[in-house]
Amino acid sequence: MRTTSERQASLRIGGLTPLTSVDYPGELAAVVYCRGCPWRCPYCHNADLQDPEGPSEPAWPEVLAFLEHRRGLLDAVVFSGGEPTAQQALPAAMAEVRELGFKVGLHTGGPYPERLAQLLPLVDWVGLDIKALPEDYPRVPGVPASGDGAWQGMRVLLDARVDLDVRTPPMPGMDDPAYLDRLSERLAEAGVGCWALQQCREVGEMDSSGRPRRLAESDPDVLNAARRFDRFLLRAA
Repeated sequence: MRTTSERQASLRIGGLTPLTSVDYPGELAAVVYCRGCPWRCPYCHNADLQDPEGPSEPAWPEVLAFLEHRRGLLDAVVFSGGEPTAQQALPAAMAEVRELGFKVGLHTGGPYPERLAQLLPLVDWVGLDIKALPEDYPRVPGVPASGDGAWQGMRVLLDARVDLDVRTPPMPGMDDPAYLDRLSERLAEAGVGCWALQQCREVGEMDSSGRPRRLAESDPDVLNAARRFDRFLLRAA
């Protein structure tokens, strides 16, 4: 059996943002980008991190050394990806970050709800992507029954009362007013307090029928969705 240090050292990293004010609400944070993801969403911003076997740069000990020197300057460390929960080394890495005195944030798509449950004692805030209604989910990551896991993961986080932002980048074909209305209603009924609607970015050469609909705060459907939540955000691509 490997020691704790060996498990921590095996965290595969694809990048580090040393300072950000937008990746953890209200906190100055560093972001650790973890390699590997079981999904293949066509609009993914970090598709280069999907491969778990890519180069791990910087190495986890280098990240820890950086964080040691940022104690008192940074508030939090966010584990992003890729999909951080795809890595077995994540809990040990989070624990070490907490030992340094930082808050811990997590960006996740929720493909492994049982792993999310195990992380509850280690996380202070979660940004969870909910990409579609559960029955339509496979159209986005291309994985059967993927919606079951993501929505179950959301339930785990809501029941635990974790500080949670739910984020949706609606794909073309699932960004019309009627669909967004149904999605926002289901999220509100589930108990989501903060919903961020993220403008889906265009990927490759999309024809006019496949391009994302431009969303605006003045859109009646966006305004209607905003009223369902304690906090609502509309973000550009």
